[in-house]
Parts: sequence; C-alpha cells; structure tokens
Amino acid sequence: MISLRFLFFLFLVISTVHGQEYSPTWESVSQHQTPDWFRDAKFGIYFHWGPYSVPAYKTEWYSRWMYVPEHEIHQYHREKYGSDFGYKDFIPMFTAEKFDPVAWAALFEKSGAKFAGPVAEHADGFAMWDSRLTTWDAKDMGPQRDVVGEMAQAIRDRGMKFITTFHHQWLYAWYPTMDKSVDASDPEYRDLYGPPVPVTAFEMALENPRHLPGKPFNQRWLDRTKEVVDKYRPDLVYFDNKLNIIDEKYRLDFLQYYYNKAAKWNREVVVTYKGNDLKKGSGVLDLERARMSSGKDFPWLTDDSIDWGAWCDVHNPDYKTANRIIDFLVDVVSKNGCVLLNITPKANGEIPQPVIDRLLETGTWLEINGEAIYGTRPWKIYGEGPTKVVEGHLSERQNKDHTAEDIRFTAKGDTLYAIVLDWPGKSLDIRALGTGSGLLKRIKSIELLGTNQPITWRRNKSALIIQLPPEKPGNQAFVFKITP
Repeated sequence: MISLRFLFFLFLVISTVHGQEYSPTWESVSQHQTPDWFRDAKFGIYFHWGPYSVPAYKTEWYSRWMYVPEHEIHQYHREKYGSDFGYKDFIPMFTAEKFDPVAWAALFEKSGAKFAGPVAEHADGFAMWDSRLTTWDAKDMGPQRDVVGEMAQAIRDRGMKFITTFHHQWLYAWYPTMDKSVDASDPEYRDLYGPPVPVTAFEMALENPRHLPGKPFNQRWLDRTKEVVDKYRPDLVYFDNKLNIIDEKYRLDFLQYYYNKAAKWNREVVVTYKGNDLKKGSGVLDLERARMSSGKDFPWLTDDSIDWGAWCDVHNPDYKTANRIIDFLVDVVSKNGCVLLNITPKANGEIPQPVIDRLLETGTWLEINGEAIYGTRPWKIYGEGPTKVVEGHLSERQNKDHTAEDIRFTAKGDTLYAIVLDWPGKSLDIRALGTGSGLLKRIKSIELLGTNQPITWRRNKSALIIQLPPEKPGNQAFVFKITP
C-alpha cells in the first residue's frame, strides 16, 4: 500500500517540475536543483569591505573586539582613537574615494572568476547597498554609493554571475548593547548595533534558547535579505555560519521566496550554507577555510581568503601565493567543489598590488589550463599522491603544500585531465592510469597544455609513464590532456 508520505513527496516533485511555487517547508525547498552554471563555473571572487577596513588592524572582527576590554584590539583602539570613539565613528572615514567597480569587475574577469560580488552586510550592522530599511548603509553614509548595485552592474556587464554574501545574523550580541559605558548601548544607534542582548548571549546563543533572537531580529534578518533579492536579483546568495540562530520559519521563508522569485525571473540560482544551518538538499554546502579530503557525489563550495589571517585589508598582510591558490582550486574541483576566494580592498577603494598580482597570475594559469577546470566533472577517482588533506572548519592552515607526486583528475566528456601540482622533472608516473588499475582502458593521445612540445609515453601494469619535455610551461600546476 502506498503511504501518504510517499504521495506527498511525489506531489512535491511533480509540482516543482511543472513550475508550481515552492512552499516554506524543507520537503519543498529541497526539491531545488543546483544549476549547471554553478557546477561549471568553479571559481568566484568576493570581498570583505566596509567600515572595519578603516582601522585595517588584525581582523574584520575589529568592530567587536574594540569593545572587549581583555582583547588586545581594545587596548590598541583606545591608544589610537580614544576611549570615546565608537565603531559608528569609523563610518565617515570609510570614503572609498578610489572605488572603481568597472575596474574591479575587469580584474575579476582577468583572474578567471565566473561569479563575483560583495559582502552585502557583515556582522557590524552596516549595509553595503541602498536600503529603504536603514540609513546605516553605504548610500546614505560613508562612501554615499550603492556598492552592491554598482558591483552588480559591472560584474554582469562582464558576463559573470553576480553574488551577495550575508553575515548579518552575527549582529545579534556582536556588540555589548547593554553596557552603558559605550555607545553600543545608546538607543539612537540601535539600528546599527542591534537590540539589547545580555553579553553572555554571544557564547550561549546556540545552547540557551532564552538568548535566541526574538521576532524583531528575525524579521530584520529576513527583510534585508529580501530587499537585496528584490533590488539586485543575485544569482547566488551566500550565508555565513551561525544561521541556525535564526528561527526556522524565517529561514524557510527566505528560501521559498528566493527560489520562487528566481522562477519568475527565469533564472537559476544558488543558496549556500554552512554546517547544519539548512537542511541537506535545500542549498549548497559551503566550507570555510577548508576542503574535503576525498571526492563527493554532490556539488559543494569552499570560501577562503587570499590572506592567511584576515578577511579584510590589514596593515601587515600575509598573502597566499598564486601557486597555493591554484593548487587549492585544482584539489577542490577534482572533488566536485567550487572555490569562492575572498580579497581585501583598502578603505579608499584600492585593491592592494600584491592581491592584484596574485589574481592575474591565477588568471594567466586559467587562460592556459581552464579547459581542465571549467565545465568539468569529477572522474572515477579524484587523484593520487602522498599529501593528505585535513578536513574541518578553519583547517586550511594545517594543510601542507602539494608536491610533484600529487596528481588530481577532472573529466569533460571522454577527455581526462591529469593535473600535476608541481613539476616532476624528467618523467611522470601516474599509478592510477596503469593498465592494471582498470580505470582507463585505452589512451589515444596525451598533450601538455601550454606547450606544443611532443609528449612521449608508455603504459605498463603499474603506471602510465610520461616523458616530460625539457622546458616546463609555466611555474604552477601542469595539465596533461588525455584523449582515450
């Protein structure tokens, strides 16, 4: 006998296929499919940029730590700006006089990104778009420009997908809003600093329901996301973690609202989430400063910063090398993932030259080797080699650089790409492609992308052995295109 649960599930599938609207239930929104454009794009860029870029000290969490007496940033802030200087006072200093969205978008395109966009609102309560819901936004204050809107236009003019990222659930208990000695408790600034919350709520919010946000904060969260969706029609909406402090009703309301809007626009969209903040299947899982240790049968995303320590511009940056960024991208793509790379503009709107250099170097590599990245799908195995990936939230620092023995595979139709993450020297042995593995029946030809030099090779039971040309094409990962 067919159960009612099965019939309901069948109804949801059929109604979704035939265009009936999504409803605010996990069963309904989980019918949403990850679009091919996302699976094909592989590489995107976003940026943490806001009033916290003005002090440019240590971290984008400056806005929080400046109010915490035991933190080193608190002492730094008092010495540099004074004890009466609140976070709100950075906003007039965030002038962005050199902000050029057209030039930024051109750089993103040259970097090889296929999707890009801004942090729409970080934890600090300052909106980066022209909002009707608040005057604490980039159009009314600071730059007095609609950063989200200008970037949406410039990015789409370059043929890239436009994304927005939201971190604004973190505003709840971000500031000491009940400490009468600081401006964060002043009702005049409540729309920026958030509602009065016991200071312990930041640590207890996920464990103690008494400290979870009430209806006003939940509605604030929902209204702002909907406003951005309606004004700018992003192709992807990214949510930072801690989303599960927002009541389930409001999370579902957003998902069905966005997915239904996209259907009306005739546009395929993506929502990303971290951990267990949304139900599996209702969006795309995103990792932070982390990656998978093995291949997955579902598409996923990881976001990481170009700076090892910070997500915004800081005085003493520690930038990753282009080689590290490219190896990271290759490893992630081989495991069915996509990469969203964060960059760090200065408060005045300049992108630091070392950041530009790394992006352009990445773009040059992708211009030569992009066919092994864009539009590919995972192969039978993700790769081989001695370097093991450590999984877990914020685990990327634990992962070592790859070696010439580390090889990653991607596929496009019948074509196989073997991407070697360092130059092997005179010859390359690929054990997974030996005749004994049974993974690849025949090889018709092999070429090394980026060079016209002929490649000679042979196979035995244990490996495919490729004789390498005397000159290596470039200084990054090397792609062998294998035609069966």
